[in-house]
Amino acid sequence: MNKFKLVIFDWDGTVMDSVPKIVTCLRNTARDLGIPVPTEQQAKDVIGLSLAKATEVLFPAHLHLNDELVAGYKAQYRELDVTPTPLFKDVESVLKQLSDAGMQLAVATGKGREGIDRLLNESGLGKYFLNVKCSDDAQSKPSPDMLEQILHEQGIAKSDAVMIGDSQLDMAMAHAAGIACIGVSFGAHSPAQLQQHTPLCVVNSYQQLLQVLTTPLAALTRQHQTQPAL
Repeated sequence: MNKFKLVIFDWDGTVMDSVPKIVTCLRNTARDLGIPVPTEQQAKDVIGLSLAKATEVLFPAHLHLNDELVAGYKAQYRELDVTPTPLFKDVESVLKQLSDAGMQLAVATGKGREGIDRLLNESGLGKYFLNVKCSDDAQSKPSPDMLEQILHEQGIAKSDAVMIGDSQLDMAMAHAAGIACIGVSFGAHSPAQLQQHTPLCVVNSYQQLLQVLTTPLAALTRQHQTQPAL
């Protein structure tokens, strides 16, 4: 068994396939307010930040509209949220297997408390996570604040933890906290973008993630040296 005792997951683009919805909401909000609409990639690049921080970064020339941008985004999201956002394939099965194997599971997300608690309940995944940190609890990514709080509260050493995420913000946060990270290729950022932060590897599915997390670390390190992306 891999030596990791604690596996920390990002939410949007990692557990839930919510990136398209977030991008649409951000772009529609700009359009409604009559300001330049960001590209799809520009919108993806702020996913993981707290909402107010994301709108500040995305619309730096319109900081005077930030309250309207935040409110508009929330209205857009509620409008689109009538259709449940899907989880990625095999998420619950893999979470169960990891939990059954004795690993502690946690979430570190840029969502607010109300949003993540609702989604944990609606998805039925809340029972798997022993700790959930969000933008209401800590400084925004890529600050290591969320991860440091989780490590302290769970009593886990940095060397025994790993961060799973889909964005460069997740990888940077893990490095700032001094813990290992693994990228997933199906979210906001491409494998090439994730590899810039030297994750242990980048996986293409939850089944591959399960394989990595149940592979002895020495073997995984050898594999990373010869083939950095799965």
